[in-house]
Amino acid sequence: MRIETLVDAEAVARAGASLTAEEARAAVAARGRFVVAFSGGRTPWQMLRALADEDMPWPAVYVVQVDERVALDGDPDRNLTHLRDSLLAHSPLRPEQVHAMPVESPDLEAASSRYALALRELAGTPAVLDLVHLGLGPDGHTASLVPGDRVLDVTATDVATTGVYQGRRRMTLTFPVLNRARRIVWLVTGRDKAEMLARLSNADASIPAGRVEQDRAVALADREAAARLADDRDRDSTGRADPRSLLA
Repeated sequence: MRIETLVDAEAVARAGASLTAEEARAAVAARGRFVVAFSGGRTPWQMLRALADEDMPWPAVYVVQVDERVALDGDPDRNLTHLRDSLLAHSPLRPEQVHAMPVESPDLEAASSRYALALRELAGTPAVLDLVHLGLGPDGHTASLVPGDRVLDVTATDVATTGVYQGRRRMTLTFPVLNRARRIVWLVTGRDKAEMLARLSNADASIPAGRVEQDRAVALADREAAARLADDRDRDSTGRADPRSLLA
């Protein structure tokens, strides 16, 4: 996994948007569409707002969710709420191009199966997503793959539900579909992520994030999150990495 250290969270968001746009153009040129999975979080929402200003092939973009809290539509806890506010409100992406996890269903297991089917319809069988954006929790979780949850052992389906974590059940992509993705981009900001980013960089499988394959992964981190890494690689004199170098 390549790790790029940038000056701050804003720079991470801008680099993530630039990389996403480049991946989108390449995917559409090669396969006619771009299927991208977004996570929630403050820096990802900044990135989505920045993405609205990028040269994106919007008519061929299809957005899916990495994970979602079980809550009503419009709830501020929902990642979808912020995705709408950060991306749909500022770009020509149409609502029907965003495929929301059906967490309002009374039968979450059946709903997870339906979402897995939707992924196959969008991205083939088995589903191969063009790009997955992941975050990293201070406890080493990513997506809603949290320490100690039974979802960590799911191998037969691409979408599953979790137990209660921080007051909510979740629906999440599982390791199999994450590990088939053509590209994974980690957005990691804040001093509270420093220990886990160091462990992720060493592919520490004792944390959930460390079980995500790294051969097609790039991590964009701010200086605080990268504080425990051996060095700050690939920074120019301004403290900002050239996103084009991330694809090398």
